[in-house]
Amino acid sequence: MSKLWKKRVELNRDIEAFTVGDDYILDRDIVIPDCFASMAHAKMLCEIGVLSKEEFKNLKSELVEIVKDTKSGLFSVRVEDEDSHTAIENRLVERLGADGKKIHTGRSRNDQVIAALRLYARDFILDLEEATLRLVGFLLDFAESYRGVPMPGRTHMQIAMPSSVGLWAASFAEELLDDVYLLKGAYKLNNVSPLGSAASYGVPLPLNRERVAELLGFERVQNNVLYVNNSRGKFESIILNAAEQVMLTLSKLSQDIILFSMPEFGYFSLPEELCPGSSIMPQKKNPGMLELIRAKTSTVTALNLQIKGIIKALPSGYNRDFQETKRAFMEGLRITLASVKIMALTIEKLGVNEERLVKGFIPEIFAADRAFELVDRGVPFRDAYREVGLNLEQLKGMDPYRAIEKRTSTGTSGNLNLEFARGILEKLSSEVSAEKKRIEGIFERLLNL
Repeated sequence: MSKLWKKRVELNRDIEAFTVGDDYILDRDIVIPDCFASMAHAKMLCEIGVLSKEEFKNLKSELVEIVKDTKSGLFSVRVEDEDSHTAIENRLVERLGADGKKIHTGRSRNDQVIAALRLYARDFILDLEEATLRLVGFLLDFAESYRGVPMPGRTHMQIAMPSSVGLWAASFAEELLDDVYLLKGAYKLNNVSPLGSAASYGVPLPLNRERVAELLGFERVQNNVLYVNNSRGKFESIILNAAEQVMLTLSKLSQDIILFSMPEFGYFSLPEELCPGSSIMPQKKNPGMLELIRAKTSTVTALNLQIKGIIKALPSGYNRDFQETKRAFMEGLRITLASVKIMALTIEKLGVNEERLVKGFIPEIFAADRAFELVDRGVPFRDAYREVGLNLEQLKGMDPYRAIEKRTSTGTSGNLNLEFARGILEKLSSEVSAEKKRIEGIFERLLNL
């Protein structure tokens, strides 16, 4: 089993262990995209005359077998392989001899790993978009179910103005829709082909980079070959920036649910099957999953900062530092996707205690509403504000249900306009579904070349 760069001297074992690290473990997740990128590269080499049709057929057949063996657990990347690229190429050479030695023609591990990570990220972003949109759907259904249930609105954590459960839930739905737009922007930036850039400077062969991009379903070629390597880490950071925004939304939502499900509030109820207990206090039902989402938001932020810290002072071209961005990138995406799924489960099962919510409407919450009643009678707002503020003890008998119904302008508690968000949800869901289907078709065509 040899490394792709091996020459006459054996590498010191301590240096080998240090430089490989856990990269071989991380690369187990990119073996399949690496194989598909190799199929497209081999097809292009065949079309420009570097490989014969028979050589391409043999290489593609064996790459398909590696994909199958990876799915069944029969193929993996071992520490002695160093990375997925070496593991795949060694398998090809072992099975095909000289034909296997030709697969690397015209490329470097630099553009090879970037291509595999771009394909990996493309699938992951779509899965994250899909899961986030599913959560949006739960939030909108929740908002619809409880659109008329009053909920005290707060500023500075203090009682402020009448609001509703529907307004609260719909606010997070719309925020997550905007987060999906950020993911879509990151997806578009990521969806460009790096192959053919080699080690940053191209090769003296007539590589058809556009053909490889087409075969892999990329939107276009990433044009400048030096920029390809310079963009490593930066693209990952941009994707994590979008994922981080999703986590920030989830963190605020988690904090609200934790707060409003406290016995002192009792606005919401979390089912016992979602809440871990205590080893010493038999009565405890802890919102552990929400606390972890809150904490993991900081983890994703830190992972993103790690990537930025690694790349910020690197010179142009490939540097081994890039290897350290892979773990942070993959972990950040996994955390975000898992957190979205947990929050969807939480919202699906969240209980609402209408009686406790209505009890939260102390008389002072109607102060601004009373001032606006005076405005309706022709009193200047500032005078109305002062009069109510000096007579807060007179705020009695106002109806919280009526208070939220009177707010009829767009997006307020009496006019949530949920159709607005549902329209965006339907559009974005359709786009994600169509793109997933397109990519499935791309890979099917590769398998049938």
